[in-house]
Amino acid sequence: MQRAAKRDQHEQREKRVKGLHRVLAGAVAVPVMLITAGCSSDSGSDDGAGDGAAKDSASTSASASPTPTVQAAAYKSLPQSCKVLSKKTLEDLVPKAKSGKAGKSDSPSSRGSCSWSSLDNNGVKGSQFRWLNVSLLRFDSDAARGSGDKLAREHYETQLQDARAVSGAKNTKSAPVAGVGDEATAVRYDLKKKEGAFKQQTVVARVENVVVTLDYNGAGYAGDKTPSADTLDKLARKAAKEAVAAVKEANGAGGAGTPSSTPSKSASKSPSKSPSGSPSKTASSSPSKSASKKS
Repeated sequence: MQRAAKRDQHEQREKRVKGLHRVLAGAVAVPVMLITAGCSSDSGSDDGAGDGAAKDSASTSASASPTPTVQAAAYKSLPQSCKVLSKKTLEDLVPKAKSGKAGKSDSPSSRGSCSWSSLDNNGVKGSQFRWLNVSLLRFDSDAARGSGDKLAREHYETQLQDARAVSGAKNTKSAPVAGVGDEATAVRYDLKKKEGAFKQQTVVARVENVVVTLDYNGAGYAGDKTPSADTLDKLARKAAKEAVAAVKEANGAGGAGTPSSTPSKSASKSPSKSPSGSPSKTASSSPSKSASKKS
């Protein structure tokens, strides 16, 4: 019975030990679970912050201003300035001219000019002088300055202002010219010089992003009669229309181009000095002056 009692006591002692082990094991498990839950909670918090940052970034990107765009210029090139007029037209305007003199240009696709002079010497009966200059200026579209058409319209207006404001000019008149480009105006005036009485005609025309300026003048030397202003005006209008047609032909159907930079200031220069006897206006209306203001 003693052994039985001892065995019972031993079994009870083992049960108490096992119970204590279970309590200790449960106490250890609780902190582990708490730590795990804490990690999961922190991880979720980080994910939320990341989502917020991504949303903020997307919102900032969406609110950024788009890059400004401008309509592409229609014409991308110019014809050779000395070839814009036919042989027949040149014979009508400057019958004694041998060849045209091209103005210097470091950008032929953006600007060019050509001039012709003619002196029909009739000896003691006097002489007839004629001078003709054609200038071409093309504008590319620019995001900062505007479309090629807009820049061309501004230059068109500047050329007309110059033609109407020549010092010493008399009887200045201007009138629109129908059927020449998108818009065209003819300006005429009289100018007296020591060589004779000059009749000046200037036709400024714009077709898309290109401006054509045609200067034509005539005078009678050594007592010869002064040419008819109406005749010179008619010839100048005809030549301007032909020059505009040459611009269109050089560009085919005039498909849309690619915006780029505007013509360089140093690009083309009209003849720096007009032929002997031609009025000072012909130099001032050339693109070298107006274009430099707009470039």
